Amino acid sequence: MGLLDLEKHFAFYGSYHSNPINIIIHILFVWPIVFTSLILLYFTPPLFSPSQTLLNFIPHVLIFNIGFFLTVFYALFYVALDVKAGSFVAVLTFLCWVSSSFVANSLGFELAWKVGLAGQLFCWTGQFIGHGVFEKRAPALLDNLAQAFLMAPFFVVLEILQTTIGYEPYPGFETKVKARVDANIKEWKDKQQKKVS
Repeated sequence: MGLLDLEKHFAFYGSYHSNPINIIIHILFVWPIVFTSLILLYFTPPLFSPSQTLLNFIPHVLIFNIGFFLTVFYALFYVALDVKAGSFVAVLTFLCWVSSSFVANSLGFELAWKVGLAGQLFCWTGQFIGHGVFEKRAPALLDNLAQAFLMAPFFVVLEILQTTIGYEPYPGFETKVKARVDANIKEWKDKQQKKVS
């Protein structure tokens, strides 16, 4: 799978999220997972300290740690996938990092890790219920952990943009992805049928 092949990524992820209720569950829970992950990562040590001149412009709450570098990586990856939607998702990702930093700082370690952990448990439980009860298929992360974690936030936003304003990264994107999703689901169902018989 090409690292920047949005069509393949979206089709892979979409084939695990075809049930409307499961899609809604993901829309509700994916970004809180990102947010609470960044709360937990806030307490990792800084990887570098900005120069004194930058310190005047950057609030002391923002720490250049693992959470920051993951944010930069995700943001750049999304922009590389699709400049328009990717830039929008990159901004959302940075807003998550900034707001989670302020929340974590104001709560302090003692309370922030509990809030972060509770949010993670609640949202992941919702995700697994969405797959087990409604999708009736294991989550994508069981087949491709890195791809599922990387694509989930972008998938959710792109799904919303497609549904609400008809956004497509390029003409025919939705039609091509739907054909791939249908083929992937058919292949999975055929494999399931062979296991049963």
